[in-house]
Amino acid sequence: MGAKRQIWWWASAAGGLAAGLALPPVGLPPLLWLALVPLWGITAAPVSPWSGGLWGGLGVLISHRWLLALHPLDWIGVPLPLSLPLCGLLLGICAAAGGLLVALWLLLARRLDARRLSSAVLLCGGWGLGEVLLAKGPLFWLGLGVSALPRDRALAGLAAVGGSGLVAAVQLGIGWCLWRWWLGPSRRRWAMVFALVLVLAHGAGAGALALIPVAGQRTERVLVLQPAIPTRQKFEPAQQELLRRRLEAALSEAKARDGAVVLLPEGAMGADPSLAAPAPVQLIAGGFRWQERGTEIEQRSSLLRFEPGETTPGGWIDKHRLVPLGEWVPLAGLARWSGLSAVGGLEPGSPSRLLPRPQGAIGVAICYELSDGSGLALAVRDGASWLLLSANLDPYPPLLQRQFVALTQLRAIETGRAVVSAANTGPSVLVDARGEVEQELPAGRPATGLFAVPQLETLTPYDRFGEGPLLLVLALAGLGRARRPQA
Repeated sequence: MGAKRQIWWWASAAGGLAAGLALPPVGLPPLLWLALVPLWGITAAPVSPWSGGLWGGLGVLISHRWLLALHPLDWIGVPLPLSLPLCGLLLGICAAAGGLLVALWLLLARRLDARRLSSAVLLCGGWGLGEVLLAKGPLFWLGLGVSALPRDRALAGLAAVGGSGLVAAVQLGIGWCLWRWWLGPSRRRWAMVFALVLVLAHGAGAGALALIPVAGQRTERVLVLQPAIPTRQKFEPAQQELLRRRLEAALSEAKARDGAVVLLPEGAMGADPSLAAPAPVQLIAGGFRWQERGTEIEQRSSLLRFEPGETTPGGWIDKHRLVPLGEWVPLAGLARWSGLSAVGGLEPGSPSRLLPRPQGAIGVAICYELSDGSGLALAVRDGASWLLLSANLDPYPPLLQRQFVALTQLRAIETGRAVVSAANTGPSVLVDARGEVEQELPAGRPATGLFAVPQLETLTPYDRFGEGPLLLVLALAGLGRARRPQA
């Protein structure tokens, strides 16, 4: 390997490390823009485009390192000596998948000649749409679309126009301008272009944020119960009794403080979701239920709605996007294995994220369904007045919790809706419709919090048109490229 090729490999590695660090919880866009320079450089450098796989792989390795916190897995039957290697293998598979995707994008970039403006727009938009599609897949996706948060809400405001895909595309475009500036000649011109793109992107994002109302004509008082019961112990009788007492206290507190709803996080009520006494206020709690499907009976993870006076749920919404090998196990009946979870072998519910209620419908994301913004935007278009995130997130570390907060902020901006997060160990937060964290419970310990949640009706452009603005830009770039073929 020649000296120049070695330099590019090292630059790719440094860029991937910087990109991984620039993602939430740090959320530092300038670091990401710098990290993108060597990635764009590889498109025209004398080195294999597969070197870009190192950039993508290291980026995922750093940003998803919380997967190692699954260790130890002995509580679900995995022998302790195999636990850490298995967690490392999961992280390695995710990193390899990220590296492969980036390498394929670079192969396309070389065919299109990334130095051309029309090609750059196509490549940026294609990356953004790719992130939107990946967010609908089986894995938790944390891409460039959320990288502006929590530090740069003005730039993240573009999500109200075109979703996280547009934010990702603009971030990649800023990196392209930096690369062209670094390439030369005409450095002064490209410096001006870079500054202009920054100003326009932040100005448009800030303007979109300013148009989002944060107060509605009605407000719903919601009490969040954060039980902070370790997942590895949650099915023990003593912990179940502790949860029952905390839930009874939370229901009484909500009644005394004029709260309308009590929220209990994902899976908290276990496989027997019933109350010992009628609920004094509405309760929305995570649990498991059985659903007949033809001749089969399927178990599903759900959010269950108990109306005042009820001891059993009168409504629910099932989790649609299940964790591979954790909740959903391929051929589980044949292999007789529940996977990396005490509740493996679940089946998905309807893709709709709309939970109807007498008080007004809400949009729901259960755990890492939060990464799919288009599903929540559809729920808002269908009438959701606020959004609910219900999650467990134990035994994951604070790193993942802060990433969830950033995603919660992004979903609020996209949809123009306040978001309430109710999680076992945190983050339990209230985020307003412009992505500002209003209230937050202390992570890792039992707590309750009463949140005043506005019920909003105004739709953002993203609610109305989805990825339409980004697709329009791609179409215009494609037309421009077709009319001006490369000499």
